[in-house]
Amino acid sequence: MIRKMHETELESILDIWLISNLEAHPFVAKEYWYENLAQVKSDLPKATIYVATDVKDQPLGFIGVMDNYIAGIFVKSTARSQGVGHKLIAQAKENSTMLTLNVYQKNARAVAFYQHEDFKIIKTEFDKTVKEKEYLMRWTSNEAVDFK
Repeated sequence: MIRKMHETELESILDIWLISNLEAHPFVAKEYWYENLAQVKSDLPKATIYVATDVKDQPLGFIGVMDNYIAGIFVKSTARSQGVGHKLIAQAKENSTMLTLNVYQKNARAVAFYQHEDFKIIKTEFDKTVKEKEYLMRWTSNEAVDFK
């Protein structure tokens, strides 16, 4: 099931965020994620957070969207490759005609996932903080007119 996050789930959502980032980004120093945990905790309530849950209504993953920007999508390792990410992206698409996101170039699995979800690479950027290339990707619905 996909639903909006409950306030009481903030800590478990943060755990998913931290563990997923550590697993998906071995090329980024672990300290970076720990140092940013407090900021993410502060920023999460500002985003629209959709949570994918199991049959016991426990979070399996989540997606955070702010002004048509996917700030992140994170799924527990035990729930990956089971359609959870697809369902979260579908929920975000349902409420938008255009979405953008950033993804590290070295995170090939995520890049492939987003391309499978019809996101296109529109720009290569450099994240000076972690010293890694990242892609700016965009999805546009069939109903939207893209003038670029």
